[in-house]
Amino acid sequence: MRVLGLDLGTKTVGIAISDTLGLVAQGLETFTFKEERYEEALNYVVNLIRQYEVTTVVLGYPKNMNGTVGERGKVTEWFKDALENRIDVKVILWDERMTTMIAEQILLEADLSRRKRKKVIDKMAAVVILQSYLDAQYNKNKKG
Repeated sequence: MRVLGLDLGTKTVGIAISDTLGLVAQGLETFTFKEERYEEALNYVVNLIRQYEVTTVVLGYPKNMNGTVGERGKVTEWFKDALENRIDVKVILWDERMTTMIAEQILLEADLSRRKRKKVIDKMAAVVILQSYLDAQYNKNKKG
C-alpha cells in the first residue's frame, strides 16, 4: 500500500511517497506549475498515482490557526474533489498547520543554505504531512 503526500501551493506541489508498508515517508519531488493552474498539478499527480500504484493520497489542508477554512483551504477542497473524480483513490485532508515551520526547522538543523532550503521546502513539508499521517495510522492500529 503506497500513500502519496501532497503540499499544494499556488505554483508548486510538494510530493512525498510512503514505502510499500506505509510506515516511512520520503520526499519525491517538487512539481512547479503556472500560478493557480491547478489542472496542471492535477494531471501530474494522477500520473504519479498510476505510476506508484497509490491507494491513498494525504493532502495538506491549510486551516487558519483558529481552525477556520480560508481561500487556500477552499482550493485544497476543490483539488481533493477533482482528484477523486479523476481517479479511483481515497483522498484525506490532513491538517497542515505548522508543517512548513517544522520542515524549515529540519532543513535548518541539516545546515542547508537558504537557497537550497527554498528548493526543497515544499517537498519536505509534504514529507512532514505524510509522516504525521502514517504515524497516526500506525498508532491507531497499534491500539486497536
